[in-house]
Amino acid sequence: MKVSKVEIVPVRPNQGLLGFASVELDGKLLLNSIGIHSRRDGRGYRLTYPTRAGGGAAITVFHPINPDLSKEIEAQVFERAHKIFEL
Repeated sequence: MKVSKVEIVPVRPNQGLLGFASVELDGKLLLNSIGIHSRRDGRGYRLTYPTRAGGGAAITVFHPINPDLSKEIEAQVFERAHKIFEL
């Protein structure tokens, strides 16, 4: 799978959260609500994937399990985020 599109919606910064990304894979699968946060050391970004509360625990809705896909998503989102947030 390859990233075919990235969209970012900025939010008012709150405890490191800068915005949310939507990532399209192969033009066939859309992943929404990926959190974009500034790193705690202030150098760059980190991503968080959506979770839901269930049975007293946080349940991950989705996340990449393939390291290469994870790195590609990060690279594409971080490239776009850098243009928007200029960290």
